Amino acid sequence: MNKEQALQSFWESFGIPAYDEVSVPDNAKMPYITYSVSTSSLGNVVPMAASIWYKSTSWKDITLKKNEVSEAIGYGGKVIPLDNGYVWIARGSVFAQRVSDVDDSVKRYYLQIMCEFLTEN
Repeated sequence: MNKEQALQSFWESFGIPAYDEVSVPDNAKMPYITYSVSTSSLGNVVPMAASIWYKSTSWKDITLKKNEVSEAIGYGGKVIPLDNGYVWIARGSVFAQRVSDVDDSVKRYYLQIMCEFLTEN
């Protein structure tokens, strides 16, 4: 699995569709996750972001999903094997924040993560 595949695999492991933020299909229906993709190599910590999107009048379900992501990463981070090493995913210093939308029925959490690609290139 390469770096991009590992990120896709991580985000789609939460039971709802996950899309690279520059590749969201026009017909995508909420709930879903969008995420940024940046890569590097050993010794460089890369900040990235994701958003969880729900269409609801309540924050309950999206908050449960945000908590599921937080628990999956854990306090010490999550390590995912790659073909040529590992990627370590950790929560950012501000992990999650609610984001308002012009449509009151759209609920969104903006997540910040840090990744280190434990690879030579």
